Amino acid sequence: MIRVFLVDDHPIVRHGIAQLLSAEPDLEVCGQADDAGAALAAAPAASPGVITVDVSLGETSGIDLIGELKQRMPRAAVLVVSMHDERLYAERSLRAGASGYVMKHEATDVIVRAIRTVAAGSIFVSEAISLRLLQRVVARTKPRESSLLDGLSNRELHVLELIGRGLGTRAIAEQLHLSVKTVESYRARLKDKMNLRSGIELMRFAICWAADGHKRETGETDEP
Repeated sequence: MIRVFLVDDHPIVRHGIAQLLSAEPDLEVCGQADDAGAALAAAPAASPGVITVDVSLGETSGIDLIGELKQRMPRAAVLVVSMHDERLYAERSLRAGASGYVMKHEATDVIVRAIRTVAAGSIFVSEAISLRLLQRVVARTKPRESSLLDGLSNRELHVLELIGRGLGTRAIAEQLHLSVKTVESYRARLKDKMNLRSGIELMRFAICWAADGHKRETGETDEP
């Protein structure tokens, strides 16, 4: 029996995944948490074989939580189950100690297969991410855009993603449970790290980058 501990700040998502896993004879939900603190307090006692984690957990980063969980529970496999773009967060999650990354919009059987895969000690990522990682190893170089993004912290990357979705400073602050001043500081750091001269340039970069990601996911092209 594979014991699974769920970490997600959305109760509906946790309930949905729990229901999904309850239908599988070899999977059992042994606990749930809605933030990093609760997960670190409850997961060790639950003795899970797999811990599912979302990238964003309110005020904390799921990627930061991965490292803390692996320090305390090195034998438990961590699987990221998130709505956030895998192009941005899959590799970061693996570097932090996760064994896999799956998008929430994937079919339910994919999520179940991902849990079984990481529980068996293997890595689970999409075919697109697997190919990207292999190409990077073979070429031993990174695209300029990837190099720029790799220099960002997890929170800075999340803010950039939200800017690309068209959210303003106040909306980002509300979604991340931060002050407007803190978000403004993140925007300033993004401009500095990415050598962008103004907020307009930052917005253009973020929107174009987000649009490019959407095209890759849907298979759209710029051709008429």
